[in-house]
Amino acid sequence: MTAMWAVRAAATAAFSAGLSAGLIVLLRPALRRYALARPNARSSHREPTPQGGGIAVIAATIAAACLGIFGLGAAIAPPPAILLTAIVLMACVGAVDDFRPVAVAPRLLLQALAIGAVIYALPDQLRALPVVPWWLERVVLFFAGLWFVNLVNFMDGIDWMTVAEVVPIAAALVAIGSLGALPLDAVVVALSLGGAMLGFAYFNRPVARIFLGDVGSLPVGLLLGWLLVILAGNGRLAAALLLPLYYLADATITLVRRLAGRETVWQAHRTHFYQAATDRGFSVLDVVVRVFLVNVCLGALAVVTIVEPGGLSDLGAFIAGVLLVAWLLATFAKGKK
Repeated sequence: MTAMWAVRAAATAAFSAGLSAGLIVLLRPALRRYALARPNARSSHREPTPQGGGIAVIAATIAAACLGIFGLGAAIAPPPAILLTAIVLMACVGAVDDFRPVAVAPRLLLQALAIGAVIYALPDQLRALPVVPWWLERVVLFFAGLWFVNLVNFMDGIDWMTVAEVVPIAAALVAIGSLGALPLDAVVVALSLGGAMLGFAYFNRPVARIFLGDVGSLPVGLLLGWLLVILAGNGRLAAALLLPLYYLADATITLVRRLAGRETVWQAHRTHFYQAATDRGFSVLDVVVRVFLVNVCLGALAVVTIVEPGGLSDLGAFIAGVLLVAWLLATFAKGKK
């Protein structure tokens, strides 16, 4: 990538951040009136706080991505219309749920519709799991997408948590794209999403003045999932698994434990590792800083698999990532002395 391209890329991220922050300033009074999240026994906050900041994040991401495509080069394909439509649908599902809780069945059905559309729009030649038949791969991607969208939503439970996840992943995807391992349209989307989250971060810093809400966490999960599938489809499965590894581990282990305990898994709870950490002596800032640093390390390991491709490199990086995430989960489970 040329120096001029790098300057324009930085401008895309800065535009997305500024637009996201500006929209939050405009929307926050209305959200305080109509979308106030009141604390309950499972909440991490103590004061009523407006939710719905994701409206600004998603609007800024879409606007910056579309403008960035034209600003960074006409040869770059625009984001698929089906992807943008699915993102808007997912945001609408989340917005309705933020204002008035939606029953599980219709919520999952609409999520499945959006995810199915994104999977359908993937190029036929894209193979994330080439060892299995094409049709089976698409089925696996569908259910993995449904789980990934919801786990991003589940993990958005304390201030700055989603920022600490999305920003390092977006930065790593941009770095990977600069090495030629990701299409430029996906790089622009990563730039736009990372910038929008940075614009949101100022208002979500502990103690948060606004929450992302389902209107943000659901489509952010879908966007991240799409980016990771594109990365895996370019033959970079190890990198695609490494980048979200902390979220995957915390959410999946928690789900398995709750299923084993015969709990109602779709109900709100406080049993994720990061939530347990805040109940065992860690401050919110203690938790998110550790999550951020681990994600930076996971991003570096993902880049290593691009710079030094090969089975041994992938295996070594993945083992290192698993050990790193296991250490963080154990730290959170143990608590602060």
